[in-house]
Amino acid sequence: MTTTNDAQAGKVVYSALKPTGELTLGNYIGALKTMAALTQRHPCYYTVADLHALTVDNVPAELRRRSLDFAALFIAAGLSPDRATIFIQSHVRQHAELAWALNCYTQFGEARRMTQFKDKSAKAPQNVNVGLFAYPTLMAADILLYQADYVPVGKDQQQHVELARTVAERFNNRYSPTFTLPECLFPKEGGAKIYSLTEPTGKMGKTESDENGTVFLLDTEDAVMKKFKRAVTDSDGEIRFDRANKPGVSNLLTIYSALSGKTVGEAEAALAGAGYAALKETVGQCVAAALRPIQDTYKTLIADKTGLETILKEGAQKASYAAAKTLNKVYKKVGLLQL
Repeated sequence: MTTTNDAQAGKVVYSALKPTGELTLGNYIGALKTMAALTQRHPCYYTVADLHALTVDNVPAELRRRSLDFAALFIAAGLSPDRATIFIQSHVRQHAELAWALNCYTQFGEARRMTQFKDKSAKAPQNVNVGLFAYPTLMAADILLYQADYVPVGKDQQQHVELARTVAERFNNRYSPTFTLPECLFPKEGGAKIYSLTEPTGKMGKTESDENGTVFLLDTEDAVMKKFKRAVTDSDGEIRFDRANKPGVSNLLTIYSALSGKTVGEAEAALAGAGYAALKETVGQCVAAALRPIQDTYKTLIADKTGLETILKEGAQKASYAAAKTLNKVYKKVGLLQL
């Protein structure tokens, strides 16, 4: 396991978020803040994974809107196009092309063991499509195209990165060294996983049905404060971190710690004896203050659609150049005729 503290400077980083649902506070703290920090020390490729979004039902116009929204929020959250390559996945055709080639080097049993395929199939049995099954090989192509050394992930995606590594090693051994073997990159101290405000044993997801438990990056300050006032805590009234016995309070302390710069211990000390109403008020205000500059930058970016599209075109061109070099090597090694 590699953490953000251990990652060697200059190594390539790849990460992506799928434009289903709307980006949340959990995405910001758990992924985007880490992704932004990595741009200071690493060449980074960050994509809006719209091809992956096709595995679930979508309204086409909504998928296009969310893809632009995600790109704007990436930038607003600190993923500067001056320091990272930011693009839409479907704008780089090599993702789909390498995915097909890798399908032919991935064993059926390996794909069938993927936990997320089992989980998502159970949740939507009416739409268990081949794309959902082959999702991990497209993810492997995403990573391997850019010779990524590190992939920032949560524990739920670790299995997919391990499959990418397995397929890459198999290909390298059969032909010759072609792909960098990627490593999972975990945030320091296991990462700040953010849970639902109303169900603090489950994650704060982009597509959760209870919006009261999810803070979206574009929520108004009034909406943010209302959600925190309704946050589930417990009955003993003590503000201390105890994930097993006090999941609601622990979740609020984690959020406050991640956005205030205080450690969880410092947050406990600062709020000791304040009461749960004050805890919710303090954390809500901290969140609203953190979201304000993100929302302001987002509004500026989304109002200038031409400028935003220019950034994405330039990102896709840069990504395509790197991706083409990898794909050409693969096609040559597997025997495809190139003119």
